[in-house]
Amino acid sequence: MPEGHTIHRLADDHNRDFAGQTLLVSSPQGRFATGAKVLNGRQLANVDAYGKHLLYDWSGKTLHIHLGLYGKFRRHKSPPPEPRGQVRLRVIGDDSAFDLNGPTACELLTKLEVKKLLDRLGVDPLRYDANPENAWDKISRSRSPIGTILMNQSVIAGVGNVYRSEVLHLMNIHPERKSNTLSRTEFDQLWQLIVDLLKIGKRYNRIIVADPKQVGKPRSRMNREERLLIYKKKFCTRCDAPIQSWKLAARNVFACLMCQVK
Repeated sequence: MPEGHTIHRLADDHNRDFAGQTLLVSSPQGRFATGAKVLNGRQLANVDAYGKHLLYDWSGKTLHIHLGLYGKFRRHKSPPPEPRGQVRLRVIGDDSAFDLNGPTACELLTKLEVKKLLDRLGVDPLRYDANPENAWDKISRSRSPIGTILMNQSVIAGVGNVYRSEVLHLMNIHPERKSNTLSRTEFDQLWQLIVDLLKIGKRYNRIIVADPKQVGKPRSRMNREERLLIYKKKFCTRCDAPIQSWKLAARNVFACLMCQVK
């Protein structure tokens, strides 16, 4: 599932390519035909990202998109080619177009529904209005494992499975450590690390955790194997111990039990 950096990058890209334009909107697959008819011919005012959610303001009509595990955007020059696969949404602008396949959500929301959606989400580290105190309040009172809490979008919105494993490894925190045992200093370091890594991910459009000095090349030239330190790795990049993996919050978490003592 795309994590927060990807969603914020998409919002920026779609603002650049489509905001301010009157757009042609359709649903080749047919599952969003009614909504597409409402949006067709309207001007797109703005695209906003919150956690893993995209919100498109179409002259007062709000389109909500959540990619989920299988959703994918395909970008085209305008006019676009024939639709490929089950295209839920097609948007055509002056110079660019996009197709959306397989999202978990592609729906029109009322103002009240938008408010309910945002109210149930936690703080988004990439937003200008992010308040880490809201996350600290929930984490400091929770007995759940920190590896579970980091996947809970009602606590921190936008962090997913890869960032979870990587940030806990960088901080030498065991994924099953109880959240309420973290000190305020540890939380502040964790929060800042998440912010920094998400910003890097948004800039380069991929998750990059490794230090360029350690790899010996700039982030823009790192290959897939070099970008991450622990996720789906066999051995720890710091101590060479075998990486352990197990289910936590319904996804496989990765940890070095030598570096991340429980």
